[in-house]
Amino acid sequence: MTAVLCYHRIGGPLELGVTRVARSVFRRPMTALAAAGWRSVPLAGYAQDTAPRTFLISFDDGYASLADFAYPLLADLGLTATTFLVTDFVGKTNTWDARYTWHRLPHLDWAAIEQWRSRGFDFASHTASHARLTWLSEAAATDELGRSRETLQARLGAARPAAVAYPFGAVDERVARFARGAGYELGFGGVRGDPKDPLRQPRAPVYMWDVGSTPLGLRTGGVGAAGRFVAHVANRCAVGTSWMLKLRADSPR
Repeated sequence: MTAVLCYHRIGGPLELGVTRVARSVFRRPMTALAAAGWRSVPLAGYAQDTAPRTFLISFDDGYASLADFAYPLLADLGLTATTFLVTDFVGKTNTWDARYTWHRLPHLDWAAIEQWRSRGFDFASHTASHARLTWLSEAAATDELGRSRETLQARLGAARPAAVAYPFGAVDERVARFARGAGYELGFGGVRGDPKDPLRQPRAPVYMWDVGSTPLGLRTGGVGAAGRFVAHVANRCAVGTSWMLKLRADSPR
């Protein structure tokens, strides 16, 4: 199966978390990989394309700054990417998240999404509001998944395959079943996914410490045991964000 890299923010304001990757750090591997003959695949080619030196570049959350630097760089290098959108917040700021930066961060709007989609970039679901699906009831999780897919279909048409990236990489058999029932054909979780299950595909997250010219997720042998452990710990630390958001939602207004 094609390797999948998962980025979040590229450049922009510093944050207290680990998901921001500096522009120079992003430029270095993308330039080196393109020069070495690596080819990025779109969602439609993910399951079928098993040629060597192919990978899928993905971005979670859909921050507006992607269109300022990451997308133009990739386009210049002949690469493409898939961005998983928090559909309730397209064109808005990231008030769904804990405040890890001094100012709230804007998300891509529909005009920018349509512009880059016309240039071969894919856009898919990161649910409606970035809720941790494993903590939700069946009705709430199904609403998150279904509402996001309906928004994308209404705005961008019925893309195939319909794909979702689960917030915080949190997915289990129950959530995968909900996603399948909502009409998704591909689902991406964390570094410890299940390659045999189309709705629980693993991704290699790229964090601020991954500064080499070849990301850990594309090195021989994949992320490796140490890399998988570190990435898993980072995913688990995101539980703290989920608790903060839950407490905020449950607190009196």
